[in-house]
Amino acid sequence: MARPTNTTDLLQRIAALEEENASLRSRMTEEQVEGAPATVASTPVKHRRSWAWTLLATVLIVLGSVLAPLAVVSSWAKVQLTDTDTFVATYAPLAHDPDVQAFVTDQTVKAVQQHVDVEQITGQVIDGITGLGTGSVATKALESLKAPLAQGIVSLMQSTVQRFVASDAFAQVWQQALRTSHDQLIATMQNNPKAAVTVGADGSVGIQLAPIVARVKQLLVDQGLTFASRIPTVDRTITVAQNSSIPTLQLLYGLSIAAGAWLPWVAIGLLALGVIVARRRALALVWASIALGLAMALTLGAIAVARLVFVASASPSLVPSALAQTLYSTVTDAMIATAVAVLVLAIAVALVGWYAGPFGVPRRLRGFFGDGVAWVRRSAESHGITTGRVGEWMYAQRVLLRTAVAVIAAAVVLFVRPLTPSLIIWTLVLAALVVAILELLQRPVITVPETADEETPVVTVS
Repeated sequence: MARPTNTTDLLQRIAALEEENASLRSRMTEEQVEGAPATVASTPVKHRRSWAWTLLATVLIVLGSVLAPLAVVSSWAKVQLTDTDTFVATYAPLAHDPDVQAFVTDQTVKAVQQHVDVEQITGQVIDGITGLGTGSVATKALESLKAPLAQGIVSLMQSTVQRFVASDAFAQVWQQALRTSHDQLIATMQNNPKAAVTVGADGSVGIQLAPIVARVKQLLVDQGLTFASRIPTVDRTITVAQNSSIPTLQLLYGLSIAAGAWLPWVAIGLLALGVIVARRRALALVWASIALGLAMALTLGAIAVARLVFVASASPSLVPSALAQTLYSTVTDAMIATAVAVLVLAIAVALVGWYAGPFGVPRRLRGFFGDGVAWVRRSAESHGITTGRVGEWMYAQRVLLRTAVAVIAAAVVLFVRPLTPSLIIWTLVLAALVVAILELLQRPVITVPETADEETPVVTVS
């Protein structure tokens, strides 16, 4: 048989050889059927793992899924306690919340009134004037001004506090206090009595008013209300919640902080090890992803239920329910975002594992995609467009290249923070796009070896 002289002849020769190979395979199948006992006896039996490996894989995957919610909480706690910028960004917006401003204003005015008797001060001023020798009519008129004058001073204090709390100056003071006293949260969790936020033995959660009262005192003095200088240092804590379980939660919170550095990796390691030891790894990967997704869904549900419990535990006489919801949302928004991101990640990994696994529908999809890529490649080569030796090298190293893409995508998800659904989705899309491009650029090697018997050439696709 003459050797091919151009690409068209080569493609025609390949088609003829494929038909011949199909005929040979058909005859070989018939011969194997006739001599089935001898064939089966000569074929080595592949050793299959026992069911114990499946049990071990199941246990590891379940443990990893159970630890995943704890890993989310502990990683959130670690970030809040170690990253000052993140801490400030989380709690600084509270200074602009109307519920927080109204609550701080009301409690500050009450604290001032408890230490300064405005009615007594105004009464002393009026009595001092009348004592100088005013007439009966003037004395009576001045006496009638005692109550309105006291109310006016209280209103002035109220408006002064409101303006200060609603101003940018208060927001700046609030933010600076968060930044310079970031260790206050650690002190709170350790129940340090000098902390700005304290937790009592009975489960009461409070905020100290001393810094705010001191600032308001200075503003009142600056406006000419010299009596405000008599306001002493206020050692008072506002109780914002009451729950007997808070000390226990405080202990668990401290433990989660200690575990924040390693618990997420333990959960990931258990899930990965469960997939590795499984008898059917592709199926185990899908189930591990489903288990992780369910764990994150339960975490989101638990946070929603805890919101109701927290708001219900906050006494309306101490803190309005709207403020309690604002405080809870501020604390849990980061945890919710992480849980949603991990849920999206679990869905993405499940889809990738299903598509790459030995299942019927994915096989047909991969075959359809491979045929489409091969058709595009053949069309390009028929027009003289080819990747040449580079494409041949890419085909020879296709497993290594795919592994590199998977490792880079995994590294992005594992180490880039914050972990968000958009980051996961874009990482998956870009990884799939890179794999598709590599599949298109690679060029399977077609060799036609020279033999003595040119009537039976062999085409090898490596």
